Amino acid sequence: MSALATKWTSQFFETLGDDRLAADELREASVRSDLARWTSALTSVVVRSFETLGWAAAGKGHRCTVLPVKRNEYLSQDVMAFSTPGEGWRFPLAVCELENSADADLVAYSLWKVLCVRCGLRVVVCYRPDAADGPAFVASLAGEVIEAMPIAERASLAGETLVIVGSRNDAGTFPYGFFQAWKLNSNTGRFERFARQ
Repeated sequence: MSALATKWTSQFFETLGDDRLAADELREASVRSDLARWTSALTSVVVRSFETLGWAAAGKGHRCTVLPVKRNEYLSQDVMAFSTPGEGWRFPLAVCELENSADADLVAYSLWKVLCVRCGLRVVVCYRPDAADGPAFVASLAGEVIEAMPIAERASLAGETLVIVGSRNDAGTFPYGFFQAWKLNSNTGRFERFARQ
């Protein structure tokens, strides 16, 4: 089901490319280390990317109206996306946590949170000042969170899981060099570099 991760990641970058105002806001927030502003701008971009795919999305400041209970957030997840049309309760298509803290434990908590949700696509977007820190950081997330799962559960994990690391020092190549993605290989329990198609 690699198509869902590819489809959304491509739309995420397209949304950033089409909305220069939002892209500039996100880049400026990261360069200035204004992480609250970074989260707000990123929430809007992620919600729009889901909506452009024809999904209904919920996120802070973005009320979802397709479920019987209308909310900005469900299950304390930063962004959730649901299929449309449809009626009643349905499971999410995608869930996304946007962690702006430099605290590795909080990023690990975000990964753990999205892994607890049954859906086709789970995404954690986090931030590191230096892009060179990304590979080791993502490997440490796998060691702390993924290795805690029993192998049989991990191997049968449905859906796809992405970790996307934004970094301030690559702001000049925004958004393509700024965001680097890794996808969980549920067979090995490791994250592998993920290039959008």
